[in-house]
Amino acid sequence: MISFRAFEKRFGDHLAVAGLSLDVRSAEVVALLGPNGSGKTTSLKAAAGLVRPSGGEVLLGEPGRPASEPAARRAISFLPQKVAFPEALSGREVVTFYQRLRGASAARADEVLRLAALDGAAPRAVGTYSGGMVQRLGLAVAALADSEALLLDEPTAALDPEGLSAFYLLVEQRRRAGKTVLFSSHQLGDAERLADRFALMVAGRLVAELSAAELSARLAGRGVMRVRIRRPDDELLARLGAGVEWKEGELFVPGAPAQRPAVLAALAQAGLEISALTTEEGRLDGLYRELVTEAP
Repeated sequence: MISFRAFEKRFGDHLAVAGLSLDVRSAEVVALLGPNGSGKTTSLKAAAGLVRPSGGEVLLGEPGRPASEPAARRAISFLPQKVAFPEALSGREVVTFYQRLRGASAARADEVLRLAALDGAAPRAVGTYSGGMVQRLGLAVAALADSEALLLDEPTAALDPEGLSAFYLLVEQRRRAGKTVLFSSHQLGDAERLADRFALMVAGRLVAELSAAELSARLAGRGVMRVRIRRPDDELLARLGAGVEWKEGELFVPGAPAQRPAVLAALAQAGLEISALTTEEGRLDGLYRELVTEAP
């Protein structure tokens, strides 16, 4: 549905994106991750047809067409990182304007206002809205068209709790309808919760690409179980497996949860009484920092 093929973008002497090759399939939710200045926004704008490649290409649809073509752009809706609307217009007037522009029905305008929890505030002027409400209005506008792909640049950055709920609902609705969602985020919890696949960019380059299953497996291996017992003898400690350590009065058992029952059974068989047990599972933020640090 969205295909970056050796996409490169230069702004003068600055190379913003270097050789990005990434395919986002239909009915897939992909999170584009990376620190500030990594090329996420430039890549999304290229997919929206707002930035022309310096090299390579970005294709939309099936069969793929260059993202700069009007026919290709009709297949997408784009929510930029920062949205602004005329403050004198009401929320409903803003949505109605874009509803007519995109050829959506009046009923759809009502639906997206409810989705964004703005139906009660729709008659009010946008100038009276909070920052979170303005961001929700942007989400409503982006959701108007029944487009094949939804491009969202940092959609949760300024969202309030009601807006977050609307964002989660919108992504799930799109997934169920077989639509594509490509979004960038610094909120790793949102990415982990929603995405089928994760693409990490650093300094304009794609440095890692993981499916949800691959991410789950990697995070599982980064978990740890801590067991407070009296110190086991060296023979038992060796039998508990590689990586198991005794320190500060606790037994540290790294690895996936599936490995833990065997360790607990061995401790029980050795007659060691457990006085405390805690588990800490692997987190995306830890893996993210590791991948960013390791990137060339």
